[in-house]
Amino acid sequence: MSTGEDRRVDVAGVSVSMCHYVDGRRVDSPTTFETRSPNDWDVVLGEVARGDDAVADLAMAAATDAFDDWAARGPAGRAEVLYRLADVIDDHVEEISLVETHDMAFNLESMRARLAHRGAENFRNYADLAVDHVEREWDSKGTHNRIIRMPAGPAVVITPWNAPWMLSTWKVAPALAAGNPVVLKPAEWSPLSASLLGDLADEAGVPPGVLNIVQGIGEEVGAALVADPRARRISFTGSPEAGRHIGRAAATNLVPFTAELGGKGPLVVFADADVEAAATKAAWQYDDSGQVCLAGTRLLVEQSVADDFLDRFHQHVDGLVLGPSTDPATDIAPMVHPDHVDTVLGFIDRARDNGDEIVRGGGRADIGDLWIQPTLVRPRDNDSEVVQREVFGPVLTLQTFDTEDEAVALANSTDYGLSAIVYTTSPERAARVGESIRAGTVWVNTFLVRDLTAPFGGCGISGIGREGGRYALEFHADLKTLQVLDGSTS
Repeated sequence: MSTGEDRRVDVAGVSVSMCHYVDGRRVDSPTTFETRSPNDWDVVLGEVARGDDAVADLAMAAATDAFDDWAARGPAGRAEVLYRLADVIDDHVEEISLVETHDMAFNLESMRARLAHRGAENFRNYADLAVDHVEREWDSKGTHNRIIRMPAGPAVVITPWNAPWMLSTWKVAPALAAGNPVVLKPAEWSPLSASLLGDLADEAGVPPGVLNIVQGIGEEVGAALVADPRARRISFTGSPEAGRHIGRAAATNLVPFTAELGGKGPLVVFADADVEAAATKAAWQYDDSGQVCLAGTRLLVEQSVADDFLDRFHQHVDGLVLGPSTDPATDIAPMVHPDHVDTVLGFIDRARDNGDEIVRGGGRADIGDLWIQPTLVRPRDNDSEVVQREVFGPVLTLQTFDTEDEAVALANSTDYGLSAIVYTTSPERAARVGESIRAGTVWVNTFLVRDLTAPFGGCGISGIGREGGRYALEFHADLKTLQVLDGSTS
């Protein structure tokens, strides 16, 4: 491990550090791992520093040392820094977008239009919420009571490889706004936009140690970070399997832990729905090659409109364009990694072997090895693996129902409960079904509309706890009740 040195590479004309960012400095490691571009897997974007126990210790020490000063600034003082960081992000949208679209293959136009700016929005939003917070005060039993949010301490934030920029800023922002220095560990398959965040924090004047970024393999440096007793909060997004490991580490040190662990969302279409709108939205569940935890991957369609829905769905999917994420004409970009392609194709092969009907797609697209055809499966029964397990690729299932009760039962028939989509023109049905489906978010006649003040999280194996709005700020705080005897102070 060496400090103060920086190895940088050029990614689409943007200079990106391959090193960790710890205590306001770049820190290298003696070993590295490759990051490649899904648009062209022959292109090695860089050799990224591979963190170990020593780097984890250095980062946790920096966050611990920075805690008292960062906490003492209060919401307003911290907000000044976060507002500057938001402004710097807005000034660098093009660079962020280019790096993300080459490293993870997120659609370039979507990054430019929405997701790069979303990083700035995250920091402003949580700074606003922290500053605007009004502590609860009340009188009871001869005392005056006040609830105070106390910063909890260093937070370890571990983010997934899909939408890395948006999810990193979404998780880092509330921790910093609440007064907790952060050690961020991005996924090894798409680490480069997180490295950019270190440069932007430097430009914005974020104090040393307040934001630390450690690159590496989850089972190595990630495991060291979550096991460190100096971590006082852990926020994770990833698979249920990894979540269980992290949860055990958090339990050992009695550290509060939130986990968003994926989904298997139903998209329920009733006969009274706008079938065209529902079919259009269903086709767009292939966006980002299906690598979206919130996607409605289980199409549940009322039998009487199933044929009409399917005809319209096929028409829309036929119009989707597969290509590189840098091409403005592209609708479906490549998948993130060859290993993940193999995982998704394994689901499709096992579905065939199980007797499930492959309605469309079912293999690699002819454009390249990292593209899978948009695939629709009609499962043999509801117990089929492709129905019950998260595929996280461009694979949807189609099932039909006859009654509202049957639709709700199917919607609730997996272990997941992150999100759901319902199409109906009946306000009464929207209310009944929306309340009956067990999911952290239910959209009616829309999808992926996010209010940053709303709680976000899942039921079942989709996760533990809630992020978003005041829920995230309260997670990152220790709550204190200050109780003063009436008349004892003046």
